[in-house]
Amino acid sequence: MARTFEELVDEADSVSVDGWDFSWLDGRATEARPSWGYQRLMSARLATVSAALDVQTGGGEVLAGADRFPPVMAATESWPPNLARATALLHPRGVVVVADRDEPPLPFADAAFDLVTSRQPATVWWSEIARVLRPGGTYFAQHVGPETVFELIEFFLGPLSDELRRKRHPDVETAAARAAGLEIVDVRMERLRMEFFDIGAVVYFLRKVVWTVPGFTVERYRDRLRALHDKIEAEGAFLAHSSRTLIEARKPERA
Repeated sequence: MARTFEELVDEADSVSVDGWDFSWLDGRATEARPSWGYQRLMSARLATVSAALDVQTGGGEVLAGADRFPPVMAATESWPPNLARATALLHPRGVVVVADRDEPPLPFADAAFDLVTSRQPATVWWSEIARVLRPGGTYFAQHVGPETVFELIEFFLGPLSDELRRKRHPDVETAAARAAGLEIVDVRMERLRMEFFDIGAVVYFLRKVVWTVPGFTVERYRDRLRALHDKIEAEGAFLAHSSRTLIEARKPERA
């Protein structure tokens, strides 16, 4: 028998959303992955440097997938539940996880790292990345691209502005990187299909990815959730799209 709206919502509203593991959504939602394989590429780069920093590491799950770390490996994270998870996961492998508020300055000295990495950071402070990189050092990251999950956001918030649609565009991000003194080595973007098969998956996603619909709670958006539940029941899934940008930037050897 199909589960009711209330059952699906209550379950998704009560489960833990700590960390950056989305396995709870298995069978309930899908998202295509970029073709380049960020974790594999990151791992290859970590193996070639002597000191690296992973910014906004979340629960450390992505960084932990690296085959081996350089002699000096640090990571930052701001959310206390993720800090605890990342420390438990990464400390046994010699990674120092540092509490950071995700705003300047990064808690490290100038030219401290050969490599700075980040997977889907909420914010990118280009001047700080440039500052902590040594000359010749590299920033290698996968960013959330423009108009990610806008179909879902607009279902709850209504039409979004052209300004918001331009936010996180690769042209904007590469211009900001260059303004901070970095050279762009590579930039790629892909638009990817997402599907939500029940309203519980939507609730879980919005609770976990908190910047999607700021201030989201089930009670605040119960009417829209019920409308979306009815839509999913009628159509079989809610279709949205994400975008991801792979970006590699280099700090010049000499200013």
